[in-house]
Amino acid sequence: MSDPAKVRRHAERVRELVASVVRSQIKDPRLGMITITDARITADLRDATVFYTVLGDAAAQASTAAALESAKGMLRSTVGKALGLRHSPTLTFVLDDVQNQVKHIDDLLTAARSADAEVQRLAARAAYAGDAQPYRVDDEDDEDAAGESPADDESRGGDHR
Repeated sequence: MSDPAKVRRHAERVRELVASVVRSQIKDPRLGMITITDARITADLRDATVFYTVLGDAAAQASTAAALESAKGMLRSTVGKALGLRHSPTLTFVLDDVQNQVKHIDDLLTAARSADAEVQRLAARAAYAGDAQPYRVDDEDDEDAAGESPADDESRGGDHR
């Protein structure tokens, strides 16, 4: 297997190369406003996954995916020559939907904040269901007045902790 640092360097190089080729050499009109966000390569340097984002709606994303699939051969040969590896890695393009995930997390945080505010509002109006101190508290004065000692409690089997 390869060194992890070497794999990271190759992945970064794949990302830079694909971004450069997409920006300068691919003239496909279907290609939208694309950003290459990340690339990951397997430890055996045979398969590379390239993550990208597209500015626009679902139609722009679909047309950009088609343009990348049609240019995959040219991109693979460019990457293979530049890396100087025995085998050019196969390229797989994956739409990086970070924006959708960010929106989803923001929605979840907003819902959590409103739920917390509701709990705070209910807690402010809350009252005890019974007494404020529901447990019986023996005062030392009461024991002295009754004339009992703690030794008497032990003889009756009382458990004091």
